[in-house]
Amino acid sequence: MIAKVVVDVPSGQTDRQFDYKIPNQWVQILEKGMRVVVPFGPRSIQGFVVEIVESSSVEKLKEIKDILDVTPVLTEELLQLGNWLTEQTLAYKISSYQVMLPAALKTKVEKQLICIEQKRLPRSLQPFFATQSLVKWDDIIKSEPGLITSIKDAVKQGILEVQYSVKDKGKKQTHRMIDCNFSKEQLSELLVTLPSRAEKQIALVQYFITNEGKVPLIRLIELTQSSRSSIKALVDKGVLVETEEEFYRDPFINETFEQTKPLPLTNQQQQVTTPILKSIEEKVHKTFLLHGVTGSGKTEVYLQVIERVLAEGKEAIVLVPEISLTPQMVDRFKGRFGSQVAVLHSGLSSGEKYDEWRKIHRKEVRVAVGARSAIFAPFENLGIIIIDEEHEGSYKQEEMPRYHARDVAIFRGKHYNCPVVLGSATPSLETYARAKVGRYVLLTLGERVNQGPMPTVEVVDMREELRAGNRSMFSNALFEKMKDRLEKNEQMVLLLNRRGFSTFVMCRDCGYVATCEHCDISFTYHKTNHSLKCHYCGHEERMITTCPSCSSEHVRFFGTGTQRVEEELGKVLPEARVIRMDVDTTRRKGSHQKLLKDFGDGKADILLGTQMIAKGLDFPNITLVGVLTADTMLHLPDFRSSERTFQLLTQVSGRAGRHKLPGEVIVQTYTPEHYSIELVKEHDYVHFFQREMLIRKSSGYPPYYHIALINVSHQELPKVIHVTEKITHFLKQQLSSEANILGPVASPIARLKDRYRYQCMIKYKNEPAFGKILREIQQHYSRETAQGSLQISIDMNPQIFM
Repeated sequence: MIAKVVVDVPSGQTDRQFDYKIPNQWVQILEKGMRVVVPFGPRSIQGFVVEIVESSSVEKLKEIKDILDVTPVLTEELLQLGNWLTEQTLAYKISSYQVMLPAALKTKVEKQLICIEQKRLPRSLQPFFATQSLVKWDDIIKSEPGLITSIKDAVKQGILEVQYSVKDKGKKQTHRMIDCNFSKEQLSELLVTLPSRAEKQIALVQYFITNEGKVPLIRLIELTQSSRSSIKALVDKGVLVETEEEFYRDPFINETFEQTKPLPLTNQQQQVTTPILKSIEEKVHKTFLLHGVTGSGKTEVYLQVIERVLAEGKEAIVLVPEISLTPQMVDRFKGRFGSQVAVLHSGLSSGEKYDEWRKIHRKEVRVAVGARSAIFAPFENLGIIIIDEEHEGSYKQEEMPRYHARDVAIFRGKHYNCPVVLGSATPSLETYARAKVGRYVLLTLGERVNQGPMPTVEVVDMREELRAGNRSMFSNALFEKMKDRLEKNEQMVLLLNRRGFSTFVMCRDCGYVATCEHCDISFTYHKTNHSLKCHYCGHEERMITTCPSCSSEHVRFFGTGTQRVEEELGKVLPEARVIRMDVDTTRRKGSHQKLLKDFGDGKADILLGTQMIAKGLDFPNITLVGVLTADTMLHLPDFRSSERTFQLLTQVSGRAGRHKLPGEVIVQTYTPEHYSIELVKEHDYVHFFQREMLIRKSSGYPPYYHIALINVSHQELPKVIHVTEKITHFLKQQLSSEANILGPVASPIARLKDRYRYQCMIKYKNEPAFGKILREIQQHYSRETAQGSLQISIDMNPQIFM
């Protein structure tokens, strides 16, 4: 039997199936979707078995060396999904398969040398094998690269043997368990015969007289105040039995989740739930857009439709954006479905992710809640897929394979004939447009669950504040309302919109801006260690005191960071207790959860943070939201900047007044007349959609056109320009006159990590051969890209243009 294997070498030349002979002992065991170790050239590497056939056109076949799995890690459906991903995103097959697995399953194959005959070993190799018979290949080659010929000769003569060992990162956690072999009567008899000085053995026997079942060794020592030697003595006598047992790393081991019951649905909730339940019952795939204002009870709808899916014996996937949503989301799902839920998000360690994935793979749970990659959860009987806050940019992966979780969800939904629900208060324009033309089913929740009013939004023109002499970062209106909330003992959220904006350092005399020498991007000033850091390549320098350009000492930093806002709050409202949430304060594991719990418990008056606090938070005591810099995103070179501004402001406004107390929002801006800020006042998504669609139509952007972005980078500028021009010329020849090719042009960040970057953008409506043309470009440059000097990335649906 022959296995067709996709090998772990992501390059154009190896992006195909290779035939390997299956050794007789594994013919009955090997299945599609398993990982294997195969010889490839001079080395051994990992691969995926994608097909098993009876014959091959190749005469001399190599044999598979090792099998890494007992059961397939990729199901038949996931293998099909991998092929589809490869086509859609122009990725390599191996990248498409690996993206579906936890990082812990990515193995490394190590080469080792075993000494067979010590006496005949050449003198140059003797020092390495003096104390051991097995040495890692790298240990010899790195210390003495010139020994490769001696090693080859020794292998030919049979003095040394090459062996490959697989280093699997997916370590299963085990602990020692102790069980009792004796009945209670036998233990009572034994107790009489034990000498009185054997106190610890007596304590152990007494423990098992009163307790039944296995107990972890460490726990047993704690409970009985005994020692390992006294346990070993009873194991040797055959009284106790010691075994190694596998267990799961539980990220929520110290948390308790209050069980919750389904809440009575409002009329509107009932109306949107009915068509979803109908689709589940009739086993028909439909994509629903659940457009519900903030606080309209979308989560309760999700929970109740999942309950129906589980009652039918099926499974569910729920995606939430990033880590910010998971603490409260996890509480809700664990509270309703208990141990049926596996959680997959970036805050877990590699081992915890692996264990959560294994629970799904072994069918021990039926609901997966997580960020983008949870869309690949290896369920085999899906009943529903839900994507909450579907407009979020983080659902798009920015490296190979560049997939969008929404597209993957719809592909899997079609395969299992199950509904896909996309939920948002501010859907992406593309999604809402598809719902308007009937490709998706539009469901609307237009009011809040408690019938409460939407928060009132006041837009403050910061230019007027400056004219009136207020140079503070807080407008008079916001400051007065903050003081009022402190007196009333109510809580508030302050959002510093920082995307595309940083605290940069500039000379006031000549205008010099401190820039990274490896990237064309200004340094960000970090106050904690008084340093300048590049947020793209990580290069760091001490803060400058004199200008390198004109030697002036008037070097100042500009821009507002969360630390600076916190300091300012300390000066103007010293009595306010502030919790700051940004990249620095949430770096440590579990810090996110802890900060939000402290705020929920009323240990602070103000929650100050960046985008991560804008979504999904639900605290009853928040009555004021302040947006300090509403327009920093509006001026980015990106056609979606107005849409993202409107979405962010609407989402953060929705944090106020979600329960009994009414909410207020103050938006501080220098461009109050911009429609994306104006329409937030009315919470008017539909009007914004119509306005933005007119602009997209006239300038030829999605959803009226598709977009592809080709990015070329190299260490030499002439090479980058030459390659990009050649690609653009080729595209103009191959595509129809309808397609609009923009470029070549330098990327918005023209140099990154010492590599120059150029790009060209293609806007098109219908180009049936487009995928094939782009593949030709990839293949033409495959040799240069394999060497790593030239990099060409193609994004079929770019979310970021920087």
